[in-house]
Amino acid sequence: MRSAASPGTTTLHPTIGAIERTAIVHIPTGYRSTSPVPLVLNLHGSQSTALEQEGFSGMDATADADTFVVAYPQGAIPSGSGFEWNVSGQPLFGGGSVPAGAADDVTFLEQLVTGLEHEFCIDRNRVYATGFSGGARMVGQLGCDTSTVFAAAAPVSGLRLPEPCPSARAVPVVSFHGTADSVNPYLGNGQAYWIYSVPTAARRWAVHDRCRPTPVSSRPDAGVVLTAYGPCAAGAAVDLYAITGEGHEWPGGPHLGRAITDLLGPQTTAVDANSVMWAFFVAHPLR
Repeated sequence: MRSAASPGTTTLHPTIGAIERTAIVHIPTGYRSTSPVPLVLNLHGSQSTALEQEGFSGMDATADADTFVVAYPQGAIPSGSGFEWNVSGQPLFGGGSVPAGAADDVTFLEQLVTGLEHEFCIDRNRVYATGFSGGARMVGQLGCDTSTVFAAAAPVSGLRLPEPCPSARAVPVVSFHGTADSVNPYLGNGQAYWIYSVPTAARRWAVHDRCRPTPVSSRPDAGVVLTAYGPCAAGAAVDLYAITGEGHEWPGGPHLGRAITDLLGPQTTAVDANSVMWAFFVAHPLR
């Protein structure tokens, strides 16, 4: 039975396999249990948590304004003061190996969607995934492995195309990356999972999605360059927003203190990632 939950935020602890997991779920103010609404999974970065991602991205306000459920799942690999995701075939932040027996996070996230669809009134054709840094890389994995579940993807500061990428479906992708990102450098040459550049990642997704090979470049705002591939197969698109001078942050997110920007790099308000990705999601339901 679907929940008649009141608007607000709740924490779920589903057991996937033998492991209890955590997901924070925000129910928008306009939610009604009789009217299907979209669902967005929002994944935290490496060494972070679901609660930190909720505050870092500021997506609850967007969910309330546009009436969609947003869920913040949590990784299961302890790291630093938080957790990391098990991205297939990739090392952890800092180069360490994924522990033996680590949870399969593709399975967890797919089953989380199924559980949320049973609990709340979710439109199955409008389920989307976004995430930051390590969470963004996990979102890329979801695009490849569960493209019939997630209609579109929005990696922030972590765009990669997993190899192999078994999805036969062209997955719409919109991504955001600061040119001053020192954690996942815009031009690549970073950690073992970050060898090639962000524009190369966008181009690889465009090839996968069978897009027209030559993108269109524009400047939607001062300090922002949009590289857009399209048309692509089955109405997909691949859009990359490069934000000049932005560090390793969520563009347009809540203001960060000096201690954080000293660590992650400058923060700008040149583009509001939440509103841009939501418009992209609206334009790309599951077909």
